[in-house]
Amino acid sequence: MQSGNPLLDHLFRRAGFGASAADLQAVAGMSYPAAVDYFVDFDKLGDDVDSKIGLSDYVGITTRGQFSPSTVIDDARQRWLFRMLHTTRPLQEKMALFWHNHFGVGYTKVAGAVGAVVGTKMMANKSGDTPGPQGHYELLRQMGIGKFRDMLIAVAQDPAMLVFLDGRTNTRAKPQENFGREVMELFTWGLGHYVEADVYAAARVFTGWNLRNVPGADANDPASYQEFIYNSGQHDTTAKAFTFPINGGSSTISARSGAAGMQDGIDLLTSLANHPETARRLARKLWNFFVSDLEDAPSAFVEAVADVYLRNDTNMRAVVRYIFNSQWFTNPGNFNARYSWPAEFVIRTIKEMGWNGLSIDSARVSLTNMGQALFEPPNVAGWQLGRAWFGTGQMLARMNFAATVAANQKFNLARSFSATERAQASRVLDAMLQRFTPAPLAANEKTELLTYLNTGGPWTGSDAQMQAKAPGLARLVAGSGEYQFV
Repeated sequence: MQSGNPLLDHLFRRAGFGASAADLQAVAGMSYPAAVDYFVDFDKLGDDVDSKIGLSDYVGITTRGQFSPSTVIDDARQRWLFRMLHTTRPLQEKMALFWHNHFGVGYTKVAGAVGAVVGTKMMANKSGDTPGPQGHYELLRQMGIGKFRDMLIAVAQDPAMLVFLDGRTNTRAKPQENFGREVMELFTWGLGHYVEADVYAAARVFTGWNLRNVPGADANDPASYQEFIYNSGQHDTTAKAFTFPINGGSSTISARSGAAGMQDGIDLLTSLANHPETARRLARKLWNFFVSDLEDAPSAFVEAVADVYLRNDTNMRAVVRYIFNSQWFTNPGNFNARYSWPAEFVIRTIKEMGWNGLSIDSARVSLTNMGQALFEPPNVAGWQLGRAWFGTGQMLARMNFAATVAANQKFNLARSFSATERAQASRVLDAMLQRFTPAPLAANEKTELLTYLNTGGPWTGSDAQMQAKAPGLARLVAGSGEYQFV
């Protein structure tokens, strides 16, 4: 729903998933900087969204037995989508989505190695739901706007990551290079800043960063889990030489034995997180996520954001607040200048059409056809973004989802127009575009939509006409090219 303030609408699309009437009411009367603070300082608000699952005023869920999002992956996907739709802390879920793509960990490989129940727990266990550590997504959700350095260290010890990049098999006799390579190439400073010798040294740094199995009665017992353990007996205790300084000092990590050996990994991760090139790489990714993926980030933006990151000890809250208040984000030229991710599209569509009588499971299924099954990025590098979301089949899946929701909300949509609005077809169109937030439509596109409304007889605004036309109009708007941008 549009607020009447294009900048605020822009903030809702980028920092969240669009706005419902209740969302707009929450920031009514706020200045733009105050609205930014409302989004960014979300921990001042309660995190009670899960308590709403199953209540009548909220989107439904579909279960095959007891709803168990910490042990059944499809239930975990539904819970995350429910949170995106109904949270009062949308930036928390938006940052979790960003980091889910940055630290690409996929359920299929994890579950193939440890089983479906333990694999789901590794991906999505909520602390307190079942025994064992919190899942990968819950970690990202909890730490996503804190210090990147702390999150990087936590991800390196995350059971899902240790399975996905084979860290659980990393021993002094057989160093495993996968995580050591990806932590430099993908998670921090990127290609061009390290050599193969650094990858091997990093593999040795993380030897002994393994997993401990805590079995239950059987593989399907929710009490089963695996947790991080530093196995000092499997750690390479010799010195590790790099081609770059560690923590601004020597390029060699000295020999350490026993429990002290775990500090090798902490020192390397700290050095990578604190490096200016990591700051710049994150700045470029945040530009594409929050500002525009239609053009590369200007160097002035990259340097400004990197400076904020480094001056604030890698704190992402300071970085995101700076971006939302920056000249680049608030520039109208960057409104609707990013291709929407499938998860953004489905949540925004539901927010703006309605959810009464709808199950969020319909979005879960459709996301796979759109190319973004949650907890299943195609590889550790994440999804291909931008235009890559818009193959023929993927766009058809978006249009079909819009049609499904519109049909489901047929009567609610028809009843949502005032007598004044439904009196003329042009007013119905204006009201529908106010309800949705597409990029501005060209005059010929508006004419085509009016033609749709007027086809089949003169416009009267009767109940029968509204029930026949409102769902189709909603489907056409949500399926338009303009609506695919955020």
